[in-house]
Amino acid sequence: MLGERLKRFRLARGMTIKQLCAAIDHLVSSTSLSNYEKGAAQPSAKVLNCIAAAYGIKSAQLWSEPTCNVESIAFRKQSKLGKREGEKIKAFVAEEVEKRVWLFEQFPEQNTFNLPIRGLKINKLIDAEKAAYKLREILNLGINPIGNLTSVIEDQGVFIIEVNASKNFDGFSTIVHYNDKNHSTGAIAIRLGIPGDRQRLTLTHELGHLMLDIKHGIDHEKAAYRFGAAFLAPKEQLHKDVGKKRHSIHKHELRYLKQKYGMSIQAILFRLKDLKIITNSYYERWCIKINKLGWKKNEPVELQPEKPHRFHQQICYALSEELITKKDSTYLLNQTGETSLEKSNSIRSEFFRKSKEERQSILNKQAKEMSDFYENDSEWQEWEGAFLESEYNANEGNPYSTVQK
Repeated sequence: MLGERLKRFRLARGMTIKQLCAAIDHLVSSTSLSNYEKGAAQPSAKVLNCIAAAYGIKSAQLWSEPTCNVESIAFRKQSKLGKREGEKIKAFVAEEVEKRVWLFEQFPEQNTFNLPIRGLKINKLIDAEKAAYKLREILNLGINPIGNLTSVIEDQGVFIIEVNASKNFDGFSTIVHYNDKNHSTGAIAIRLGIPGDRQRLTLTHELGHLMLDIKHGIDHEKAAYRFGAAFLAPKEQLHKDVGKKRHSIHKHELRYLKQKYGMSIQAILFRLKDLKIITNSYYERWCIKINKLGWKKNEPVELQPEKPHRFHQQICYALSEELITKKDSTYLLNQTGETSLEKSNSIRSEFFRKSKEERQSILNKQAKEMSDFYENDSEWQEWEGAFLESEYNANEGNPYSTVQK
């Protein structure tokens, strides 16, 4: 289990074995680090603490049991993500989910949520439409457009995690089991910085993957897309806005619908075609027109992305009520991976530009801080003591035995 944790925390930060080796000042070799991750060797407490420091976490997080179980994550079939970026995103999301579950479990009163995860059966594609209305009914949303979709989803206990990734990634969803697997919720990862209309459709698409129980043989992506579009723009409300049958639609009307429903013009047109409000041929003519107008990449009326707030609000709540410490809140708020090797190298370069006297002063101050930390940190003392005791026993009680790292 320790090996898996070591690897996952490293991948979450986008670090290679060699980069980790450099980050801990070559305390052990790259081969040793690789063996730790494979479970072929055990790191000493000193090495483990250095690795934890390089990751910006407590050493206990490396050897303790995870607070939850995240189901296997799969990217979309047409995803162009490279293997390394894919592994980084998976590890990043798993760590961020773990933070949220740990925080949630600090509250004495924990809300229960009634989302029908994998509970909306889809036997044919049109059932995705019905499933969207069913979920709206469960959440008491009526048929009106949703103002802040992110808040609606977060209020149901679903974790929304922003990921700083390439344009090859839009999002994915996964089911999270916690409280010894007695409870489940969902997590949706979404790329940071995408336009608001694309973000909202991606969120509802991934919400569909969480809610729908899709019969074998039905295209999962099409079902999730149909669910998402119906969730954002219910048929009954669209009929009120545009009618049940249209021969043509003006571009200014499409701009208005985009603002009202928070969907791209292209998605709105596809929705109108799905509902047979416009014909297939008229939809195709609009697709050609969109290309000519340059709207395929840059549509008129820019919608700002919504920001997830629940996690930060819960941290403030827990800190105010003294459910967590300030040190806990600092770790929780520091997004996984923010301490990068590039930043470390930059700090190191700046250090060596200083005079010899300045460098010595900095080192003396750091040595004093580390001495105080190790003397007062009970967690480190317990872990270090336990490790040294096991090493002592393994060497038949010889306190002078040389223990291999």
